[in-house]
Amino acid sequence: MTTSTAAGGYGKLVRENANFRHLWFGQIVSLLGDWFNLIASASLIASLTGSGAAIGGLFVVRMLAPFLISPFAGVAADRYNRKHLLIVTDLVRGVVVLGFLLVRDAGDVWLLYALTALQLGISGFFFPTRNAILPDIVDRPQLGAANALSSATWSVMLAVGTALGGLVSGQFGVYPAFIIDALTFLASAIILARITYTHVPGLAAQSRGVANILKQYADGLRYLRDHPATLAVASQKAINSLFFSGGFQVIQVIIGERIFVMGEGGGISLGLLFALTGIGTGLGPIWMRRFTGDRPQPMRVAIAISYFIAVAGIAMTAPLVAFWLVLVGMLLRGFGGGVIWVFSTQLLYESVPDQVRGRVFATEFAMFTLASAISAGAVGWGLDNLSAGLSGVIWWMAILGVIPGVLWSIWTWRTADTPLASASADD
Repeated sequence: MTTSTAAGGYGKLVRENANFRHLWFGQIVSLLGDWFNLIASASLIASLTGSGAAIGGLFVVRMLAPFLISPFAGVAADRYNRKHLLIVTDLVRGVVVLGFLLVRDAGDVWLLYALTALQLGISGFFFPTRNAILPDIVDRPQLGAANALSSATWSVMLAVGTALGGLVSGQFGVYPAFIIDALTFLASAIILARITYTHVPGLAAQSRGVANILKQYADGLRYLRDHPATLAVASQKAINSLFFSGGFQVIQVIIGERIFVMGEGGGISLGLLFALTGIGTGLGPIWMRRFTGDRPQPMRVAIAISYFIAVAGIAMTAPLVAFWLVLVGMLLRGFGGGVIWVFSTQLLYESVPDQVRGRVFATEFAMFTLASAISAGAVGWGLDNLSAGLSGVIWWMAILGVIPGVLWSIWTWRTADTPLASASADD
């Protein structure tokens, strides 16, 4: 284990930092409901429509809504109290998800899309704000451990939440999952309220109006334009989603609902597919960090390696010959994607100053959600309109996935001696 990892011990962080502990516990509870909701929504729309394009449309809506809200979310995270933003978004989402109980037949699919857009649009405020608040409540020596633990928790809850969500949906139908989701948002808000936090806004709150908000967001974009290495890092989640994760969520629904069917509407098999992905995304960054610590160049190299691990996982899935082999492929794909996600986030923590952090993370999230929407839409369309079939589409994803791995490897080699900007810089 590296010195950096030892210095930022996970157990010590949780025991001694009460603010991080509350943020982490809130994350655990909220994510449990999120994955219940995803499995239930995907299963419901698959059973109501039987269309790959309709399933792809669900994931397009899930990702496009936060993309559209990102300029306002980024400015809000730099302007207002980040703790209060987290609590409000949890409470509002808890109310919204109860509306899913009204979706009962194919004629109600529009309502499912509308509620999904509203829920994920609000989430577009939550996730950049949560990323922005982490360096405010965690000392810099422990920031790497906090980031890794938070990301691993996302992965573990993906595994646990989707498995439980698949079990509940497969045994009792989808509607209990929506009720559980609403309750978890309420519980998360109560836990987050215990954080002791005073935020000094990076932006003046006196400037009102849409025009001023967009101008302040544009200032954050200019920061990325002036720091191309930081922009390259901030693009990694989007690239990973475009080539690996965004469209593959649609494929996982098809595999669970049509190929290896377990439980009502394939709910159990779908839960297992997402669960193995979650296990991979949790194991990847924790294991890799034992070798890289929080050192920028080793983390860049690990990202390059992880692209090819993800490609191997997709290639292993493509033949669709056995469910266990598909699950191993999910594990590897999640392993690679998890490292890309966690290490790119850590590199941003090390290089982005507080006064633009919310807008940078909102822009990163916007690129990620747009790429996810494009990928999900393209895969959904391809499944309904191309002759390649499900296996053929997966093979094409594996082949195309080599491209970003090669490009990132070349960039890493050419910029090995070029450090990112410092987070303490006055930019």
